[in-house]
Amino acid sequence: MRLLHVVHTLNPDRGGPSESVRMFVRAHLRAGNEVEVATLDDPSDAAATSTYQKLLGCPVHPNGPGKSNYGYSRRLYQWLQENFHRFDGVIVNGVWQYHGVAVRKAIAGRKPYVVFAHGMLDPYFMERYPLKHLKKLVYWILQEHRNLNRAQAVCFTSDEEKRIAAVGFPFARFRRVVVPYGSMGPTGNPEELKTAFFDAWPQLKGKPYLLFLGRIHPKKGCDLLLEAFASTADAEMQLVMAGPDETGWGADLRAQAQRLGVVDRITWTGMLRGDAKWGAFYGARAFILPSHQENFGIAVADALACGTIPLISDKVNIAPDVAGDGAGLMEADTLEGTVRLLERFQEMSPEERDLMQTSALACYNRRYALGNAATEVYKALGIG
Repeated sequence: MRLLHVVHTLNPDRGGPSESVRMFVRAHLRAGNEVEVATLDDPSDAAATSTYQKLLGCPVHPNGPGKSNYGYSRRLYQWLQENFHRFDGVIVNGVWQYHGVAVRKAIAGRKPYVVFAHGMLDPYFMERYPLKHLKKLVYWILQEHRNLNRAQAVCFTSDEEKRIAAVGFPFARFRRVVVPYGSMGPTGNPEELKTAFFDAWPQLKGKPYLLFLGRIHPKKGCDLLLEAFASTADAEMQLVMAGPDETGWGADLRAQAQRLGVVDRITWTGMLRGDAKWGAFYGARAFILPSHQENFGIAVADALACGTIPLISDKVNIAPDVAGDGAGLMEADTLEGTVRLLERFQEMSPEERDLMQTSALACYNRRYALGNAATEVYKALGIG
């Protein structure tokens, strides 16, 4: 089959949909299909386009730059009109931006398409940003509900995301399906991968550390993590904060760490990729994510794939399954809940930790390996 992914950007610093596209493209290619990606990235940035194509292993067609974050670009609409006939189905990644409108107007009724919401219909955003929600409600009435209702299906990555999606939005008559999601997992020898991480950050070699890996963003609960770490973590424990600081919040968090007296126990690595990323997981005592909203949590699946215990909030939509499998710990997305995560982990015996690590890897293999993701996307498109 020939499939087209459409996404706002493939910039890895933007997380979410861009990472999802990379994951699914690999799954589709592994299943023996042909895949291409259309984006609103700038076609004049040849270096970025070349990097994206090497990273994905498939053709990438930049059709931006879109005007504003919304991304209006007539170039994308024209490219879709000229090329949609070459594909058996189209996968739209993300909502609230122009590329969803472009796909509906160019191909609805002529080729099947599905939409991955990527958590963007979560009521968390309605509650956290009420003024933005009013703007979204207007846009929903004008455009977005049409994009979703005309799709073959709207895809969610967990039962919880499917359940809570589109609360507060009218005219939501779209078909909802859950598509298995997760991580491709690491490749290579764990000890060699750890060496790659420690070569980059030698000050951590031989020291116990907790790993946060994700965007440095208020949604992720980073401030709660620093507070809980300062008050609760064992004195010898280090904290690795790995991820891009897309909002500039990192300066405030560093100041918070200074006030809390733990600035010397925290390492800020920026985004980790490749062997260094997997080495960070393998070397960590635990992975921690006290997020306020996570429609899936790719980093949680990454941790499980390495047999690293995840300490996660109940707002990570896969948290109940992980905790139910005995593969990690779950608490509320509050300071008290984050403190409790650390307390519970520190109270575990070595034998209990070994058992949970084994359960973490088993949970990954059973639930979150991307082996059957491609087949489920074909079913959602109605072409499987």
